[in-house]
Amino acid sequence: MRISVLLPVVCGGLVIAGSVAAQSAKEPPRSDARAALVLARQGSFEAGGRIIGDAEKSQSCDHGHVEYQIPVKARALPLFLWHSSSAAVWQRRWDGGEGFQSIFLRRGFATYVWDGPRVGRANYGCEDYTYQAMPGRDEAGFVAWRFGPRPMEWFPGLQFPAGDPEAWNQARRARYDEFDTVQNAEIEAAAAAKALDRIGPSVLVTNSAGGLRAMLTAIKSDNVAAIVAYENPGFVLLDEGQPKIEPGPYGPVYVSAPEFDRLTRIPIQLVWGDNIGKAGNWHRSYAASQAFVRTINARGGKAEILHLPDKGLRGNTHIPFADLNNVAVADLLSAFLHQHGLDRRPKRGARQSGTFRP
Repeated sequence: MRISVLLPVVCGGLVIAGSVAAQSAKEPPRSDARAALVLARQGSFEAGGRIIGDAEKSQSCDHGHVEYQIPVKARALPLFLWHSSSAAVWQRRWDGGEGFQSIFLRRGFATYVWDGPRVGRANYGCEDYTYQAMPGRDEAGFVAWRFGPRPMEWFPGLQFPAGDPEAWNQARRARYDEFDTVQNAEIEAAAAAKALDRIGPSVLVTNSAGGLRAMLTAIKSDNVAAIVAYENPGFVLLDEGQPKIEPGPYGPVYVSAPEFDRLTRIPIQLVWGDNIGKAGNWHRSYAASQAFVRTINARGGKAEILHLPDKGLRGNTHIPFADLNNVAVADLLSAFLHQHGLDRRPKRGARQSGTFRP
């Protein structure tokens, strides 16, 4: 994959323009991974967080990290990519092909890859914590990601290169330590809201536990234009004085009616892969997603479930956007964005996505 960057800078007497600008005049075919990616800008920044200590001794902590890439002639709304394992899941397919980050850059969307507080490139926390090496994590991940019902017993027709040992090696190593608690979800949501203050209105595209965190962010921020959640296990629920479910690692989180109704103002799509009832407890999460959609829509919202097998896509894992058929998965996301007017180009003279203050 080649990346060309169009920037108004001079490096060593060389102006980066000319042939790159000529390439940007014609957008490459969306499925042509051989064509150069033409970027107007890329970089990173930190968002949110607190400072602990005093005037003499302090520590900045509980912030998130954003890595962004903005294509030439970007669409009006960027994609805010929120993982629950590592940034790598957005950056590559299981076999090393292009991931969603590159696919949607080719389709004209600015992308913002998010590491939430205490995770990955934002691992300075405001509280003490200790990483624990735990043999068995690889095998637990195999089942949780629905590669198979038991470790190294692959589902037939899986959208993963099961015959390639290096693909499995890469998958199990591309992980960060995660903090799956309601408290941490709230910390991540607060930092993400600050990131969106800087970026502007964005579509939050999430995986796994990132879905709950995105919903909490939408309650805090007016800059959430939509949520597309791949395989979300945790939900925000309406507090109607009913007996409460004891929260686990992924909630639920009960909120007031005014807070919950903020989720009815934006399109929400919950996406599920294959083999849901054949590994782990994902069938329970799927049932919870159905109940969530019913509640949102009963209150005037625009939520839906997209079950990939219903669209003819079979063999998808817990991380469909990294699967071997991820271009087809991306096509369904593009269709959702188009349906809700989220793929529009900026009006002449309007602020383009990602043109935030550096």
